[in-house]
Amino acid sequence: MSIRILTLNENTAGRPGVLAEWGLSILVETNGLNILVDTGASSTVPHNVRQLGVDLSSVQKIVLSHGHFDHTGGLKGVLLQAGRKIEIIAHPDVFARKSTRFGQTESYIGIPYERKELESAGASFKLSKEPVWITDKIVTTGEVPMVTEYETIEPHFIVKTESGVVPDIFADDQALIIKTDAGLVVILGCAHRGMINTLRHAQKITGVNEINTVIGGTHLIQAGEERILMTASALLDMGVQRIGVSHCTGTKASLLLAQQLGDAFFMNNTGSSITIE
Repeated sequence: MSIRILTLNENTAGRPGVLAEWGLSILVETNGLNILVDTGASSTVPHNVRQLGVDLSSVQKIVLSHGHFDHTGGLKGVLLQAGRKIEIIAHPDVFARKSTRFGQTESYIGIPYERKELESAGASFKLSKEPVWITDKIVTTGEVPMVTEYETIEPHFIVKTESGVVPDIFADDQALIIKTDAGLVVILGCAHRGMINTLRHAQKITGVNEINTVIGGTHLIQAGEERILMTASALLDMGVQRIGVSHCTGTKASLLLAQQLGDAFFMNNTGSSITIE
């Protein structure tokens, strides 16, 4: 199985002609199946596919890593440009009323569409808390158990419910896993529940310990040096062969990971393309 991983949107542009914005969208092209992981924050994906020579009508599935606007805001534009019904795999909490709260200031950061609006544009939702096997080699993580002591969720993330405001535990946070002969390929959204937690869960779901490539957001942007170094140590212990960080990793974490991981590390930008045979 040949796999091409093409980043359609990320915070930084890696080639001329593409647009970058705070958010993430990654296209996974395999033999006969194209899966889009997240859709960025606004209109960058519909613009960038024209620059990158991608036809969105070839996308058969969309996986939403979680319900934040910077991963779902481009969804309606993607559906309209694709021009047909597309199955969207997500957690039932993807439509939760997600916000941030700093002091007395609250800001809504959830998905900017109602479900009916997206269904009218062509969305067909498959909502599941459990892993969804798309093929016998491609699966979502479903809910990720939090087992490490050092991977925690920042307290400023909240959810508004009918009974009041509660901390966001990001039950909807998930990743996409691809089984290859060279090991697992894992596409992260933000890894709010922890990159190492996610990778360990991927190993458990698939029964495969070898991890070839990890790409996406790692949400280390606000992490302290100790957590970043513990994360790097865990990646080395797991034998991760290649990791390309994006979006919510942050400069400090990127530099520390690059120092610790050496040639296994790379920056994954808008327009980056990786092929795994």
